[in-house]
Amino acid sequence: MPRASLAGNGTGNGNGNGLDRLADLGSSAALLVATVETIGARAPAVMAAAAHELAAVHLALHFGDGSHASLHREHSRLVATPTEPETPSVAVHFDDRSLKLLFDADRKPVDALFAGSLDVRGTREEVLATWRCFALLAQRASGLRAVQALWAAYREQHAARWREPVRTEAPARRRGVAQRAPSQWPALDYLDRRYPADVELRRADHPPFFARARSLWDGRRGHAWGDQPPVFDNDLQQTMQRFKARVTEEILSLLPKRRAPREELYEPMRDYVTREGKGLRPTLVIATCMALGGALEHGVRAAAALEMFHNGFLVHDDIADGSTHRRGRPTLHQKYGVGIAVNAGDGMNLFAVDLVLSNLPTRGLAGTLALIHEVLHMCRETVEGQAVELGWIRRNVVPPRDADYFRMSTQKTGWYTCITPARMGAVCAGVTDPEVLARFNETFRLIGIAFQIQDDVLNLVGETERYGKEALGDLLEGKRTVMMIHLFRSANERVKRRMRAINALPREAKTQAHAEEMLAAMKKAGSIDYAIALADRLAHRGVRHFERDLAFIGNNEAKAVLRQIAHYVTTRAL
Repeated sequence: MPRASLAGNGTGNGNGNGLDRLADLGSSAALLVATVETIGARAPAVMAAAAHELAAVHLALHFGDGSHASLHREHSRLVATPTEPETPSVAVHFDDRSLKLLFDADRKPVDALFAGSLDVRGTREEVLATWRCFALLAQRASGLRAVQALWAAYREQHAARWREPVRTEAPARRRGVAQRAPSQWPALDYLDRRYPADVELRRADHPPFFARARSLWDGRRGHAWGDQPPVFDNDLQQTMQRFKARVTEEILSLLPKRRAPREELYEPMRDYVTREGKGLRPTLVIATCMALGGALEHGVRAAAALEMFHNGFLVHDDIADGSTHRRGRPTLHQKYGVGIAVNAGDGMNLFAVDLVLSNLPTRGLAGTLALIHEVLHMCRETVEGQAVELGWIRRNVVPPRDADYFRMSTQKTGWYTCITPARMGAVCAGVTDPEVLARFNETFRLIGIAFQIQDDVLNLVGETERYGKEALGDLLEGKRTVMMIHLFRSANERVKRRMRAINALPREAKTQAHAEEMLAAMKKAGSIDYAIALADRLAHRGVRHFERDLAFIGNNEAKAVLRQIAHYVTTRAL
């Protein structure tokens, strides 16, 4: 079976993505680890649901090829490692047949058991939790193309173990379900033969922006792969990449190609726009628009405008903060100089206004005025939040309460990162009722705060290549994060005096040693663990508000993308 037909539409950039490890599937344990990483990156809602089922169980996994792995929950995500846990609460022994059925779950659980094939040791409650976790992963995560690519590659790399017997007669059937030999991989075979990725993209009834997943078990009976209607799990990473690419295409098509001055204005703007990013804001705009019945193209211009505002803010932020890197590359002022960077940021903001106004022919006067209102409110909140943070830094003040950070972060980043994109998407779908638009506020306020706290954590403990900014840049800039607030609440007076003295230094006088000293103090005070737990609680509250406040939106593929985003914050690897 050609691997490309499964993997061709599922590759990503390798950030938490198991597909960059296709060549490193030497064991069943390695396959499990890569699968869990892929699910976490691409289907946060599936990951969160599986982690909820597993609860406090620590699994020891033993496979037929002699490899071992462990699986446990951290907050709302699963963590798999290719090592045995020291004190597992449940031990699971898979042979090759039961391993295959983890993916091919197209039959009732009782039909997936073979004598001597699967052995589970533990208390009744913990064994049932383990079974529910695995069943949910098989029923939903196996529908992701990225997961299918991993398992197809694994089957190819170990083909001798999966040779199928020669059939002399048709398979027996019982109650309408074909009985297959345990060595077969019917789901993978079906996908490769009947539902390849390139066919999906050519289908007229399927917009190519949703990377659909397929589920096999509805809780009552199993389904074959060919029988299932579309279900509402999505590959979030791939969907965001597609929306980001569409919006970038829109921006580049409108940026002047020959108008002067190219090298000093339009080329720096193109440079920044084409840099790799998550695509969160465009996805929120377009998915919200489509969830409420709008067409994809109805939201593209508004999403492009938000991207340009965002890029303009970042260029100016980088100058104010003295940052050296953004999205894995030198900041614009480092590359072109401060003057050109400031002017390019101004140009992006002006271009963004023009993009909003360009909605007039398609969205009409009322819709365009509503978009302008949303943008003006977003800009005001953003500059006020930035002023609050700059004031804390200027006066060398660390606010005493987390609530102070919540308000600042909601103003500075929450509105233009989460709340306004969702509201603008609703406006693009024709919604202008203030009460309806307000239903998005609390969900995305909480998710936005959690997202920003996690970004602050990643600046301290994340890999520079993955995070895309300079390591410990927030400490060098003196940003008042939840970790700093917690440190000043928890440390003794001697430590606080020392930290206050470091914060008082201008940016150019601070060294990496100063930042590492403050990081060590935060770790000792438990400030980073505190922030991670706080972000998790806030994100869970956001998810609850999502299900309650947005229940007026019917379940559809676009709402499923919004749900994945809501869970994305709870499942990010920190």
